[in-house]
Amino acid sequence: MMTRDEFVQRFGGVFEHSPFIAERAYDGGEIREQLTSGGTHTALARAFRAASPEERLGVLRAHPDLAGRLAIAGELTEDSRKEQAGAGLDRLSPEEHARFTELNAAYVTKFGFPFIIAVKGLNRQDILVAFEQRLGNGRDEEFATAAAQVEKIALLRLQAMLPES
Repeated sequence: MMTRDEFVQRFGGVFEHSPFIAERAYDGGEIREQLTSGGTHTALARAFRAASPEERLGVLRAHPDLAGRLAIAGELTEDSRKEQAGAGLDRLSPEEHARFTELNAAYVTKFGFPFIIAVKGLNRQDILVAFEQRLGNGRDEEFATAAAQVEKIALLRLQAMLPES
């Protein structure tokens, strides 16, 4: 059986910069020896959902802006860099980059956390459409949508790390 420290070391970044999720999932006794993406995701998602609203907001705020300043400075986590590159966000035209910057600013001003979307399988246009649509949401609806996207991102990351359940 993997120790707590080993588990947190391996899975602490699945929920962006939030190792407390992995710690709580492990401490909750839901981690089984035959780690699978589905079983591990279930345990991590339960820990995320059980976190306080302030803690979940912290997880949302730990995510980088799409095509934002961290990407430009090369300071994204490896997972985030690969995810954004897979959607072409590392190859934006100056006009596209300006639009993402404008939408990021409007979104953070309205909701208090960055726009989060699981970009796998999406292109720049898909992301811009979702961005513009979701800006029309109320805060509670958008908090729930962003949290669901965080869980989806975590599942995709786990599927790249572990066998299916």
